[in-house]
Amino acid sequence: MTKIEIVEALAEKTGMQKKDAESVLETLVNTIQESLKSGQKVNLAGLGTFVVVEKKARVARNPKTGETVQVEAKKAPKFKPGKQLKELLAGLPPSGAD
Repeated sequence: MTKIEIVEALAEKTGMQKKDAESVLETLVNTIQESLKSGQKVNLAGLGTFVVVEKKARVARNPKTGETVQVEAKKAPKFKPGKQLKELLAGLPPSGAD
């Protein structure tokens, strides 16, 4: 699903204009990015958690040439799916359902 498709679905399901739906989506994405940049984790109930993980420096090997390369330490985003999303994808009924 692309950003445009998400905007269209959001507009259709909420009855808002596409430009307003796009603004809401942009604001959400920017807020998540800013939170991650400042070191906070972002937990969206029913979806999952976005966190920043520290990747240590390491030595890697170029598979084409066999040459060793030093990879610097870096921060990377990580997404951990929540229980409801896992159950939905597994075809299980949502938690707390009768």
